[in-house]
Formats: sequence, C-alpha cells, structure tokens
Amino acid sequence: MIVLRQDQRHHDGNEKLRAILDQIADGKFPAPDGGVTILPPASSRYDGVLDFTAHAVIFTEADPAWVRAQLRGDSLAAPMSARFLHALGQHTGKSAGSIDVVTLADPLPGPPPVELTPAADQQHPRIARALHYRDDVRAWQADGGVVLLGRGLCGRWETAIEVDERRRGEGLGRRLAAAARHLVPGSAPLWAQVAPGNAASLRAFLAAGFRPVGSEVLLTPDLPELPDPAAH
Repeated sequence: MIVLRQDQRHHDGNEKLRAILDQIADGKFPAPDGGVTILPPASSRYDGVLDFTAHAVIFTEADPAWVRAQLRGDSLAAPMSARFLHALGQHTGKSAGSIDVVTLADPLPGPPPVELTPAADQQHPRIARALHYRDDVRAWQADGGVVLLGRGLCGRWETAIEVDERRRGEGLGRRLAAAARHLVPGSAPLWAQVAPGNAASLRAFLAAGFRPVGSEVLLTPDLPELPDPAAH
C-alpha cells in the first residue's frame, strides 16, 4: 500500500478539485449520474461538499470508505444533509458553515459602474471575515457599501459585498456585485457564494450577471467569533 504524505495529498486534491472548478467555469458539469466523487482536500483549511445536478463532490481528510458508509442507502440529498455534515464534522474535528448557492460570472472590461476607493478599514465585519477564509484579500469602499475580492477554494477568485442598512433597496448591491466583475484580475472567472435565505443578496448577484451553478458547504476548524456583517 502506498501512503501519500499530507502535503502530496493536498496537492493532488487541489489539482483534481481545481480541474472540476475549471470545467464548471467552462460550462461542463459532472454527469448527473447520482454519483459521488470523493477527493482529498485541497488544503488543511477546508473540507467540504460541492453539489451539482445529481452529482456531489466531497473533498475531505476522511477515508473514502468511511464517507461512502455514511452515505449508503440515502437519497441524492445525502451529501448535503444535516446528518452527513454533522458526522463529517465530528469525524474531522471541523465545523460546517452555511450551505450556499454557488454563482459564477465572467470578468468585464472597463471601470466599475460605481465610484470606489481602496478600503482602509480592515476591521469592517465583511473584510474581517474574508481575511479568515481567503488569501490575497482586496477591498474597496463605496458610498454605502463595500466590495471585496479574495482567493478562496483552490485559489479561485471570490467576491462578497456588503450594503449599509441605510442604503438598502436602492440597487447598490447589484452595482457592487457588477463592480466586482470589473475588478477581478486578468480573465479569471469570478465566484460568489450566497446563503439562499439572503434573498436580497442573491437577487443582486443574479441581476449583476452571476449565474447559479450549484451549492457548497465548507467545513473549517473552529475560529474565534467573528463580527456579524449583517449587524454592521
């Protein structure tokens, strides 16, 4: 039996998961065969589940045989079920975050459709949270909101926005989400994960041209309590 070193496993997991994400960005999805693909995690930072139409991708330190035993006999919804995510969290010592809608958009040329300045307040709740989950975080302030970019899962470019309560209902969220498409470096696709219950944010991203491609939940080591961006 060949035992791979942890860093080699992470490298292999990163390469395989990145290939799947690149295919999704090109509009090529896993076959809707009711199957589950199990991969090593891309790093020690995340375990998780990506769920597409009738196919799930689980990336975890857990043994694949253990994972399949937890899913045996269950429905297509099993990889995203509370029962499985709780078992996976207990097994890996990590905690599941929210199950998010995963959206994707292509970059756009030219200046963003809203005036922005580099954000100096690293304590802004949205920025503080991003620094825990992403690398190379970049943030900009608008009058009434903030937009940020960072490298998340497999180094993909991800964006998040926050609109001040006093400015909600004016379409600023849509403009900030659209601005992110002008800010992403090079020709990289841009990803955004949105909690399905956050209907206002989901509407903003869809109106800005992001398209839903699946759902996602990440499991991470417990972190210090972070600011709630909704309370900002």
